[in-house]
Amino acid sequence: MQAQDVKNVFCMKGGQGESSYLKNSKAQLRDLQMMLYALEETLDKIAIIPPRGPEKLLLTAADLGCSCGRSSLVVADAIVQHMTNKLCRGRGKHVDAAAAADPEFCFYFSDLPSNDFNTLFSLLPPHAASSGDGSGWRYFAAAVPGSFHDRLFPERSIDGSSEETGTAYRRQFQSDMARFLRCRAAELKPGGAMFLVFVGRPSSAGPTDQGRSLNLLGAMFEESWRDLVDEGLIDGGRMDSFNIPSYAATLEEFRESVDADGSFAVNRLEHVMRGRLAVDDDPHDDRRAVGRRVANNQRSIFGPLVEAHIGRALADELFVRMERPAGELADELGDEMGVHFHIVYTSKN
Repeated sequence: MQAQDVKNVFCMKGGQGESSYLKNSKAQLRDLQMMLYALEETLDKIAIIPPRGPEKLLLTAADLGCSCGRSSLVVADAIVQHMTNKLCRGRGKHVDAAAAADPEFCFYFSDLPSNDFNTLFSLLPPHAASSGDGSGWRYFAAAVPGSFHDRLFPERSIDGSSEETGTAYRRQFQSDMARFLRCRAAELKPGGAMFLVFVGRPSSAGPTDQGRSLNLLGAMFEESWRDLVDEGLIDGGRMDSFNIPSYAATLEEFRESVDADGSFAVNRLEHVMRGRLAVDDDPHDDRRAVGRRVANNQRSIFGPLVEAHIGRALADELFVRMERPAGELADELGDEMGVHFHIVYTSKN
């Protein structure tokens, strides 16, 4: 699949069905909530520039790769609440009291054009200004479709594989990250900040070792693809031409990219570990139920990419076949595995 094709289709599975991202993203939401402390520490370091004259204070933030689940709304709420509290604490110090008393927030939700923005925005309660009792969301929301490897906003408007495969993925990561940083450098004002959370790997692991959990999930994908080949539903070429555009970088690899760009200062690098995958919602479930839940979880993430590659009917067949190996590995998926995350806070030079 060509890069442009991937950009057009690789979003989380929309809607509210059984295999939708909305119904299969509890683990992502849980992990995000564990990391909010680092986001709040990042927000505390952002300098607030007072508006000129009678203008209201406008604070702007964006979630790049918002998807269509609840996690992005949790981020927006956390930012608005924390900055509101920060302004209240800082009245009379850095910001005019009138401006601090009634700031306005603008939050951009950005993802690929094929993202299900309708489902995302349907999760928003009524705006506080129109709810009657002041409850609800307290920011102006907007969708920004596009790839975060390209420019999205006006300038200064936002405050198991082979070694060859591993090397190729690393080079692609370096190229993509360089492009990402160039775009964000053009969009952020001096002093603006980026708070990034991404799947990573320990510094001791090589490029082909993407972590036990990701390697095991990759093995389940591989087995499911081979089942389709063995049954004559697809040929080996179609299997071999499918690649998941994901790379778990080390903190050192990320710092190298930031240093090479030169537009940002790295203020925080942190490695965290997620303890369990979301396969244990019901401890009484049998292995078949666990396998189905894991397959739905993977389809909520990679389903659109698979469907674009082999069609909806064959994608149905692939994820049905994933249920068996996922069920057989239920104990490992639930108890022994974790996913590595990196938390990064950078500020614009």
